[in-house]
Amino acid sequence: MSRRQDALAARLRRVESRNVTYLADDFPIFWDCARGVRIRDVDGARYVDLTAAFGVASTGHANPRVVAAAAAQARRLAHGMGDVHPTPVRVALLERLAEIAPRGLDKTFLATTGSEAVEAALKTAVLATGRTRFAAYRGAYHGLSLGTLGVGGIERFRRPFAAALGPEALLLDFPDASSVDVGEAAQRARDALGARRDIAALLIEPIQGRAGCVVPPAGYLAAVRAICSELGILMIADEIYTGFGRTGAWFAVDREGVVPDLLCLGKALGGGFPISATIGGSQVMDAWPLSTGEALHTSTYLGNPVGCAAALAVINEMARRRLPERAARLGLALGPRLELLRRHPTVLAVRGCGLLWGVQLRDAAVANSVVKRALAGGIILLQSGTNGDVVVISPPLVIGKRRLLHAIDVLEVAIAGAA
Repeated sequence: MSRRQDALAARLRRVESRNVTYLADDFPIFWDCARGVRIRDVDGARYVDLTAAFGVASTGHANPRVVAAAAAQARRLAHGMGDVHPTPVRVALLERLAEIAPRGLDKTFLATTGSEAVEAALKTAVLATGRTRFAAYRGAYHGLSLGTLGVGGIERFRRPFAAALGPEALLLDFPDASSVDVGEAAQRARDALGARRDIAALLIEPIQGRAGCVVPPAGYLAAVRAICSELGILMIADEIYTGFGRTGAWFAVDREGVVPDLLCLGKALGGGFPISATIGGSQVMDAWPLSTGEALHTSTYLGNPVGCAAALAVINEMARRRLPERAARLGLALGPRLELLRRHPTVLAVRGCGLLWGVQLRDAAVANSVVKRALAGGIILLQSGTNGDVVVISPPLVIGKRRLLHAIDVLEVAIAGAA
């Protein structure tokens, strides 16, 4: 890092909880500004972002239409009163979400973070079924609040807080399309779920993101939908990462024509403004009692006007620029190029679709070296995987094909150097 970034790191270390930001001599960079797919650090160095800032900036960093909509709303009304005095922009966003969500999902609870959206879904499932236990998957990441840790499948996040989490969720094995047959995987899920009578909901990521872009076999989501319907278990799809065009469809469940009972959204929804949502059908969402003036589940920033305005602009940009279709096309070009990386002995697997891909490497040390080497080459990547051995490619959906493929060239150089 430069002298200026060293100074910022020292200041940060003094005032921030030490568990938040990893600081080393060669990592991280301090971001100063971002536009489209380009990042500039505080020293003026420029980078191409292949993370979309954790999948948030799908319409591009500082998208002009999103920024304009948020700024106009902030000048008019920056904050409402949650569940007491609503705003027109909140009504408009709820109507728009009902239009784009899978058929039948027409009632929404708005929140601020992905964890809140998941917890709202879990509470809804308890009310709708009268049951109090949940099923999820090993490798699952649904947030780090206590409620979401209870259905999380990555042990290192759960372990320090296990005593406070209550009864464990039933954790299933998440099938990898490269090694598991869909029929076999579905039967295992059916056997495990059928042996219980207390499961309110099964929580599933259509593609496991934090676990390293693990893609299930084709047909697995549809099989899970059928199993849940048969057993009277609600299916909750966590699309906080995969939603809004990331996988080449508006929502990853659309790829198999699956309609979950509850759909959790976040990240790209606000284009950089914190907002999330839980969407369900009336038959499930109406398990919540009619408000008589005191909501059972709410928050101060529920339906924040600036977040709602930004989300509306994001959805309109997605539709106007046909970004889900664009992600699908770019994914068809990106996949074969990433497969070429397997000629390097440190690359164990390549998996993904649309603009969400994971390159699994020999171990976490190699993945860490690759991320740092790519950063030195001007490309921002994210290390992921349950063991930290995966490099994730999830750029803004507006990235150009030439720039994307050039970034993969830099990634390959980094992989060769790390070996």
